[in-house]
Amino acid sequence: MIRRLAAVVLALTLNPTLVHAQDTVLTVTVPSADVHNGPSIATPVIGHVSRGTVVPVSRSLGSWAKVAWPDAPDGVGYVHVTMGRLGPSNAGSAANMPARASSAPASATTVVPPVTRKPASDRMAVRGELSNTPITHIFGVGGLVGPMSSFGATARAWRTDHLGIQLAFTRDAMTSDLAAGRVTSIRVEPGLVYGLFDRVTDYVWFRPYVGSVLSIRRQTWKLSGPTAVQPASDSGIGFRVFGGSELTFAGVPRLGVSAEFGYRRFPTTPFPEFEADRLSVSIAGHWYIK
Repeated sequence: MIRRLAAVVLALTLNPTLVHAQDTVLTVTVPSADVHNGPSIATPVIGHVSRGTVVPVSRSLGSWAKVAWPDAPDGVGYVHVTMGRLGPSNAGSAANMPARASSAPASATTVVPPVTRKPASDRMAVRGELSNTPITHIFGVGGLVGPMSSFGATARAWRTDHLGIQLAFTRDAMTSDLAAGRVTSIRVEPGLVYGLFDRVTDYVWFRPYVGSVLSIRRQTWKLSGPTAVQPASDSGIGFRVFGGSELTFAGVPRLGVSAEFGYRRFPTTPFPEFEADRLSVSIAGHWYIK
């Protein structure tokens, strides 16, 4: 019996949101609160709630409240908690309400919000944690890392909901067991990226993509140590095709983290002993400033 009781207490402790969700409401305190199709990620606005409206909360997601919205495709909507005040429902707090409030009809505290629809094709946007300024994933800058000692800077801009352009500048240094010295490579890669679809959950926005870039490479071979051998250089143009996914988390809506796999091909190089693997793996992060 004690073990069962302990298990129940542990379950309630680990799931406080599920226990209290049915007794929680959001009272809107701004002139008009947007209702989104997803939480803290780039989703369309499907309606608005006016000031003073009390909306029952089915689940609290930290920065977002999941509410019932019959006109949504899945019957639910999401309102940012900065748009109002979370608290217990009227049923649970009726004993603590002033007498003049208890005499008011129940319908006065729960208003059916008017629905203002927006086309689903609108550019996706998220809301900042402390402001109502939309964060549209239009332009982001950041960095990337690859295998061995590869690193660099990257920028990505989405021209539409799915088509984007990107530019990367990377540098790496390679050594070889077959030849002396070291080869340093610098690459500039402009190209296009296409988002296949958007998958939105309560905590993450998942966007898989494919793309192709033109890879402009400059290689320099240098022999270490005191020697009279002059460095040798070579330039070439190749291409890279890749696929990956960008993840945006609810807690950090401006940050997009990408992981991708690709295939790179260049013309013949004068440093074949230092040729990198044609298969590439990289991780990048973009901070969206617009």
